[in-house]
Amino acid sequence: MMLDLDGDTLREECGVFGIYGHADAAALTALGLHALQHRGQEAAGIVAFDGERFQSERRLGLVGDHFSSSKTIERLKGNSALGHVRYSTTGETIIRNIQPMFAELASGGFAVAHNGNFTNGLALRRELIAGGAICQSTSDSEAVLHLVARSQKARFIERFIDALRALEGAYALVALTNKKLIGVRDPLGIRPLIIGEFQGSYILCSETCALDIIGARFVREVENGEVVVISEDGLESLRPFPKQPARPCIFEYIYFSRPDSILGGRSVYEVRKQMGRQLAREFPCDADVIVPIPDSGVPAALGYSQETGIPFELGIIRNHYVGRTFIEPTQSIRSLGVKLKHNANRAAISGKRIVLVDDSIVRGTTSVKIVRMMYEAGAREVHMRISSPPIKHPDFYGIDTPEQKSLLAANHTIEEMRDFIGVASLGFISVDGIYKAVGYEGRDAHRPQFTDHCFTGDYPTPLTDQGVDRPARQLSLLAEAG
Repeated sequence: MMLDLDGDTLREECGVFGIYGHADAAALTALGLHALQHRGQEAAGIVAFDGERFQSERRLGLVGDHFSSSKTIERLKGNSALGHVRYSTTGETIIRNIQPMFAELASGGFAVAHNGNFTNGLALRRELIAGGAICQSTSDSEAVLHLVARSQKARFIERFIDALRALEGAYALVALTNKKLIGVRDPLGIRPLIIGEFQGSYILCSETCALDIIGARFVREVENGEVVVISEDGLESLRPFPKQPARPCIFEYIYFSRPDSILGGRSVYEVRKQMGRQLAREFPCDADVIVPIPDSGVPAALGYSQETGIPFELGIIRNHYVGRTFIEPTQSIRSLGVKLKHNANRAAISGKRIVLVDDSIVRGTTSVKIVRMMYEAGAREVHMRISSPPIKHPDFYGIDTPEQKSLLAANHTIEEMRDFIGVASLGFISVDGIYKAVGYEGRDAHRPQFTDHCFTGDYPTPLTDQGVDRPARQLSLLAEAG
């Protein structure tokens, strides 16, 4: 999406990568994390086990800035490794919050990496601290270490599953012990986790693009509520939770997953093009050119163009070399900030009626800047089409969204949004349209196929930290909170 000048963006989640039984485990993990860098740019960490001891390297910043050195990889000896790239949804961006989290337990070393968010994480933390736990971080992920350590079950895997039963919310967890690599998805499968194989070694990671970078083979996705245990005996599948229909996060298709990944057996790139096609059917526009807001708006804009026959042009050019930590020292400079990352391609848009295509609108402030930039570059008309439904509710499952009072669509009609952004027309794909783009006839209101609460307010799990015991109460509580 756009440079985050006003918190006007959906923040990425986190990415995990683990491998068991390969001599180059740490180097392969670093490569896998590099492919998952889009899922978190604040910090990266790798823990490796060499048969006797665990080694850990955790750094703030990008994977390539810290894990491309042979000296760093040499310090991570061993044939098993676990890595994590982070965007913080809970806890500050400080060294002690960087994952994988690690602890020495009675049974030996234990490292864990987590993608998602525990919706009872704060309650668990308070309970653990009241019981004498000494927390070393402010991350909800640390609760897993304490819960496993305190379990009275006999075997480690039983203690791990015992800890899982205390967790609520969305999670894909990968854990490394001195004998095993373990992966689990929450009972609804909200966060993704896949199994791969490389030269006889099993891999657990967030997306298939992390397999592609090293030439690994896709095996299958970890199923919702499944625990997979990888050891020298191979791969074992456990089903500790009652079986229920999966509800993966719809935003993986809309925004989070890399376009070249395969998710649920579908090409993310092709699904996003289908979203653009469906958007064009629902909200056509008489225009001269279709312009994506790079990079996430590109596939949907292509689909919109193909469906309407209106030419596709790169009317906005993105500067890929702008860091997220660029310092904007004054308000006057900050007001120019959008051009740090995007600039108008005047030759493609001057004198034309254009349709801007983006994946979502959060606060709307960045959309205002983009539209203004289009008019300043000579566009005759600017229309906007969004390949997700209006975001009316905050997320509590690992996506960092603003509070409801700051979400533009939660507080304004479409016409009010259009006027605020400054476009001639504004259209969002429908909720049923999103489902059609993924391959369904529409949303099953009785048993939704995806987790889509940001659009519908249908939260599929309890939200303990929000004071919500049952998902059905979420809407009324948010309405009361204003």
